[in-house]
Amino acid sequence: MDEEEAGPPKRELYALLQVSPEATDEDIRKAYRHWAQVYHPDKYQDFHMQQIATENFQRICQAYEILSDEYKRQIYDIYGMEGINSGLELGPKLNKVEELKAELERLRKRKEEEKMLAHFRPSGTILAHLSLPQFLHGDGIMRGMAMSSDVQSQLSKRTAIGIGGNLEVNENSGGGAATTVLRHQLSPVSSIEFIASAGLRALIGVQTTRNLSLHSTATIAIAKSLRDGSINLSNTWTRKLSETANGNIQLLLGPESSIAVGWQKKDEKMSASGELQIGTSSFSASAHYTHRFSSKSHGRIAGRFGSTNLEVEVGGGRKLSNFSTVRMLYTIGIQGILWKFELHRGGQKLIIPILLSRHLNPVFATGAFVIPTSLYFLLKKFVVKPYNLRREKHKTLENKEKTSAQVREARAMAEKAQQLLQIVANRKRSRHLETNELVITKAVYGSSKALKKADESRYENKESASDIIDVTIPLNFLINDSGQLKVHFF
Repeated sequence: MDEEEAGPPKRELYALLQVSPEATDEDIRKAYRHWAQVYHPDKYQDFHMQQIATENFQRICQAYEILSDEYKRQIYDIYGMEGINSGLELGPKLNKVEELKAELERLRKRKEEEKMLAHFRPSGTILAHLSLPQFLHGDGIMRGMAMSSDVQSQLSKRTAIGIGGNLEVNENSGGGAATTVLRHQLSPVSSIEFIASAGLRALIGVQTTRNLSLHSTATIAIAKSLRDGSINLSNTWTRKLSETANGNIQLLLGPESSIAVGWQKKDEKMSASGELQIGTSSFSASAHYTHRFSSKSHGRIAGRFGSTNLEVEVGGGRKLSNFSTVRMLYTIGIQGILWKFELHRGGQKLIIPILLSRHLNPVFATGAFVIPTSLYFLLKKFVVKPYNLRREKHKTLENKEKTSAQVREARAMAEKAQQLLQIVANRKRSRHLETNELVITKAVYGSSKALKKADESRYENKESASDIIDVTIPLNFLINDSGQLKVHFF
């Protein structure tokens, strides 16, 4: 980028301190001390004047913070406050105008994406129920299907709206619903939500949440069904038990009253939860445990037991990328034996449960568990692992080529610099020879292995190794007029 593309230096902060863009660091420090004393709020007794002085004092401090920093000042001179607010940073690998421009564009795009995601967060689930027994009887493999979608939008800093809907078809029956939720943050510790739903579960309701303390939260909700006029009242209390664990109690009053006690724990290696629910006409207990074997893979076991449900689920998942995760689960219960495949990407989910059998045959259940597990490990060993190794090897070669190109470029730049220094170094060398002072006749830089290789090639009348650098000229250039060589080693 040439000077014209970069544009003239930004002058607003310089104007605040009343210094020029060419001002030295000492000039900026003196100006800051002067204006900080002029606008210090403690000097004013009048409330209105004190407010004005406070605003000016904060602006003076901000100007000094930016202009007194070498890197921030360079960014401000080129891109103004936009570059400062973008989070752009300078360093050993980011000190050219072209690099600054590329980095600024990257940060700008990322901020736009984050802003869009903050104001518009879509999520959805597709659930496809497949049945192997039904397929074998010639009735088709699809047993049912469900879809749900939800979009949340931030209307303002304190208000958000969510609009969602779901549609479900199961054999000869089906239904759907549409839901709207309006959430408003009343204060830093409390919020309120208004809920309206139309469809099979048509209702209206309101819910309020308040942080009672740093460790406790309470939620109260009331909802009225538009189909039968029934009213449900719920009260939930959540307590932080430790840094990684929470507990909750929920009381539900209505046509189906119940009380539930739950517990959740999550840390870097595992997550677990359990819940016990007792109702007027039902009882259920559930628990799950997930262990993370690495940053990319995890195993899961879960169980559900109750008056209408009994099943055990075991399986695992693997992270494919920063946005995608795949899971394979094996479920056995009163509904039969199932395989379940899940694909999670961003806020979207694809879930495919496959019913293998409606009967709990021990032999079939064992085979249904062993066969896919064996296939998974074989696939991982002979397909996934070799693929990952090839990909890592390819990345390593790419990085090696990139590093080699950077080294070649740096070597070329160093040779050009030595050519510029050679005339001055030769002149200094001749003068030192005349006065019998220090003269360096040969100096090389490189690893001991490279230097040894260079010596061997010299004795064999071959070219020197390519991974060492001749530094004879730079060192001669560093000899001062007194014939002394001062070199700092890091």
